[in-house]
Amino acid sequence: MDNFLYDNGQGSFMVSYRKALSHHMPISHFHSTYEIFYLMSGNREFFIKDRSMQVDEGDVIIISPNILHRTINAAMPKHERLIVNISESYMAAVNRSYMELLQPLLSREYMVIKCSLHDQLVIKSLSHQIMQEMLDQKPGFEMYMQTLVIQLLIICCRHVRQDINGHLESPSLMHETISNIVTYINNHYGQELSLHLLAEKFYVSPYYLSRTFKEATGFTFVEYLNSVRVKEAKKLLEQSGMKVGVIAAKVGFGSVTHFGRVFKSVTGYVPLHYRNGKS
Repeated sequence: MDNFLYDNGQGSFMVSYRKALSHHMPISHFHSTYEIFYLMSGNREFFIKDRSMQVDEGDVIIISPNILHRTINAAMPKHERLIVNISESYMAAVNRSYMELLQPLLSREYMVIKCSLHDQLVIKSLSHQIMQEMLDQKPGFEMYMQTLVIQLLIICCRHVRQDINGHLESPSLMHETISNIVTYINNHYGQELSLHLLAEKFYVSPYYLSRTFKEATGFTFVEYLNSVRVKEAKKLLEQSGMKVGVIAAKVGFGSVTHFGRVFKSVTGYVPLHYRNGKS
């Protein structure tokens, strides 16, 4: 396995390359940054927000901040990918006109970009240049990587108006059912929710729901529910002055102690870490 990473240490710009023979993604996966996922080789199945989708070699996925997502364990896990995480403030600091130009792309919660063969070759070349800069770290390498990432985004932005609905359709009736259940969780996370309650509401057995939820999303039911609640709590911690106990209750936790334990297991930090605006 080949794996290398660049992180500017400020939470605003990170580049990660991975060539792997196996599947790997953390239990929870959401960021305060935009994520650019470029699949250089292989095929992956993604779950983003409330839908599963197939991603093919050459595809680029743009995911907005705080959108829950993960790759699902694929039958053919061998793959190669490049991931860039970049904050809006970081791009704006380089040149505010970039944000205006890319607004049609970055204003969506997520998008799968399937480029023409010509643009696939350009994106592949840009990606290899990014990786080379990351490895060599010559003077000015971070700024140079920024310009390459912006070029990649501009190419993707030119494809925004293409009809991509066909690429976002659930692959089966089972996936459509789970998509509806996930949407319900996303809209009602603050209420009391359980596997048995949702199984009854959507007329499926708890066993079927448990098994198919994991298959369709890559999360267990409890992992997903906790991740959604923590994601929403993190936003409230960063954007409001509400007390931690009030936030815990608002997002559906019965006690502050349980909230704190789950929050740290998902994010790696205690809730007050985000009260100071850190990400």
